[in-house]
Amino acid sequence: MDTKKVWLVTGASKGLGLSLVKNLIENGYRVAATSRKAQSMIDAIGEYDAKQFLPLEVDLTSEKSIQEAVEKTVHHFGKIDVLVNNAGYGIGGAVEELNEQEIKDSFDVNVFAVIKTMQSAMPYFREQKSGHIINISSIAGFAPGAGWSVYAATKFAIIGLSEVMADDVRELGVKVTVVAPGAFRTAFISKESLVYAAKEIEEYKAIRESHKRFNALDGVQIGDPNKAAQVFIDLAENPNPPVRLYLGSDAYNRATAKINLLTNELESNKTISFSTDFN
Repeated sequence: MDTKKVWLVTGASKGLGLSLVKNLIENGYRVAATSRKAQSMIDAIGEYDAKQFLPLEVDLTSEKSIQEAVEKTVHHFGKIDVLVNNAGYGIGGAVEELNEQEIKDSFDVNVFAVIKTMQSAMPYFREQKSGHIINISSIAGFAPGAGWSVYAATKFAIIGLSEVMADDVRELGVKVTVVAPGAFRTAFISKESLVYAAKEIEEYKAIRESHKRFNALDGVQIGDPNKAAQVFIDLAENPNPPVRLYLGSDAYNRATAKINLLTNELESNKTISFSTDFN
């Protein structure tokens, strides 16, 4: 492993981000990590060597704050080799239940912050003709469930964004991987990471049941965050990493079912699809 690599990880005070940062430090990597509150991340990490770990308090809704975080990382460590866009949160509710602010907050963190972080890092990656961007989406970004419309929209956006980004930067020596995890045993199912529409419409009974089933997963998710952290480390060491990676057997199974559904729909409507061509 090339432990001289410098990582920048967003959303590192809990969940997959925290597990990744801890594993990186244990393996001797240099890491800059962001959180809305740096002290909560420092408390979670414990004692650390400032030459190896740089905690950053960042407002991911602020382009200036993101740019400063990237600049501080380069100033502190001399470069960035791997950018992990992990920060995000989920919001549940039907489209008509969600208000403008709830939708905006979701897109600001889950989509626009990812774009801004990549924009800030790319000049350094272009100059050094190397780098690896790992964007964390979700299986909901390919095979979503009932009651997660806007969350799914943001995660679909990250997959599409990453796929094109991978093509765009390949000639520059930069790699892009989008990871779509299933359920991992983290604090994601908590009020800090997961919120629901303030407005609930009584008729949406199926959505309420969907949310109850999801909340019941807390503490029994199949995914091991430490194993996920090792996958991320291995990705950065892989000379030919995948552009898309579904993480967890649950994610794999949901993706497989969705692919089968898409295939069946394509074939059953093939005649209609072809009917609009000029003769």
